[in-house]
Amino acid sequence: MGADGSQIGIVSTQDALRQAQDLDLDLVEVAPQANPPVARIMDYGKFKYERDIRQKEARKKQARIEVKEIKFRPKIDPHDYATKKGHVERFLRTGARVKVTIMFRGREMARTELGRKILDRLVADLADQAVVEAHPKQDGRNMVMVLAPTKKPPEPKSTEPKNAEPRNRREPEPVVAQAAAEPVPEPALPEVAAAPAEAPQET
Repeated sequence: MGADGSQIGIVSTQDALRQAQDLDLDLVEVAPQANPPVARIMDYGKFKYERDIRQKEARKKQARIEVKEIKFRPKIDPHDYATKKGHVERFLRTGARVKVTIMFRGREMARTELGRKILDRLVADLADQAVVEAHPKQDGRNMVMVLAPTKKPPEPKSTEPKNAEPRNRREPEPVVAQAAAEPVPEPALPEVAAAPAEAPQET
């Protein structure tokens, strides 16, 4: 393959080297598993530089997960425990993993169960914020455990429909204008002519 990407065809190694030297370039084997092997004439220094730049940019885009470390003693007092637990909570909220280390000194190595109790207590206290990514294990004079933050819980969905009006909003009552009651005239009675009185008959 030529420097411009064009296909040269099958040539001997000596001819390919001579062509690369004539162009003041390098002959680089790009597909050694092929039959015959595939080589390319290129500026290998420039190719390597551009490859390193691409890899560097790719590493920048990758999400980096930070690991913080908190150290405890097996005989830690309640106040120090609460303070260090607060640090662990703060690290977890930022999305970092936390390496919790219990440090044993001297005769404390004979009571490693004290350190395990502290780790178990910490896991119980942070049950809603962290999960155990690496379970406690003895590493020389230290006992190490790794916590990872839990995923954020989904926000509670409202049970009311989207188009529903707020419950505390009251519809205005319709105002009905009432007309003043007018007196209804009574129906007129028909006039009746009085019958003439009959004269008394003489006997």
